[in-house]
Amino acid sequence: MKLGISTSSLYPLETEKALEMLALNGIKHTEIFFNSNYELKEDFVRELKNIADTYGVNIVSVHPTMSLAESFMLFSNYERRLKEGLDTFKRYGEIAATLGADYVILHGGKPNGILNDYQYCERFMLVNGCVQESGAELLQENVFRFRAEKLDFLKMMVENLGDKVGFCLDVKQSIRGGYTPFDVISAVGKNIKHLHISDNGEKGDCLLLGNGSFDFKRLFKEMEALNYKGAYILELYRNAYKEYDELFESFKRI
Repeated sequence: MKLGISTSSLYPLETEKALEMLALNGIKHTEIFFNSNYELKEDFVRELKNIADTYGVNIVSVHPTMSLAESFMLFSNYERRLKEGLDTFKRYGEIAATLGADYVILHGGKPNGILNDYQYCERFMLVNGCVQESGAELLQENVFRFRAEKLDFLKMMVENLGDKVGFCLDVKQSIRGGYTPFDVISAVGKNIKHLHISDNGEKGDCLLLGNGSFDFKRLFKEMEALNYKGAYILELYRNAYKEYDELFESFKRI
C-alpha cells in the first residue's frame, strides 16, 4: 500500500523545503503541490527531482498552482486564454515526466461555467491530451464548489468518456459536498486512480489522522476490492495542526 503526504500539507513552507522535510521524516510517497509559476522552471523541477532521488521518495502526482483559475483559463470560450491554459498543462505534463509522476490533478470548471456537460468532457479530453504528450494522465478531482463536486457530474463524465476519464477522490471534499467517499466509490470506483485522505468527525472535515472517526479500514477494503493500485496521500490544510511533529505522528497511526 502506498501511503504518503502531500507537500501542500506543510504550506506555506516553500515547496522544495516541504519535500525535503517529508523525506527527512521517512515519507516515501508524495504529491507535489506547486505554488508559483517560478516553480515550473526547469532548474527548480530538477532540484525537486534531486531531493526525491537522494531520499528515495516516489512522487506520484503533481498539483498545478492555477487550480482557482482553471475555470477561467480552460473552461471558458476565449480561445487565446484557452491556448495559454493548454500550454501550461502541457508544461505540467513535462514536469510530471521529469519527476516520475503518473498524474496531474485538475479542479476544473465552476458550476456557473458556460460549457454544457458534453462540451466540458470535450475540453477535459483536450487538456488531458496535452498532459498525455509526456506520458502522464489528467485526473478530475471532486472539489467542493466546482462542477465536479456533484456525484451526478462524476457519473456523467464516466457515461461520456468511459475509461478515458480518471478521478482523484478527496475525502474531505466529498464530505463538504454532502456525500461520503463511499458514495463516490459506489458510483465511479473503477475510475478512481488517486486518493487524497484526511480524517473527519465532530471536530471538522479536515483533521489529522486519528483526530476524527472516518472509517479508513472500510476505505482500504473497498478500494482493494476494486484492485486499486494507486496511492493514499494525506492532504491537510495547515490549520489542521500546530507543530510538524503532530503531522508525522498522526501519519504513523494509519
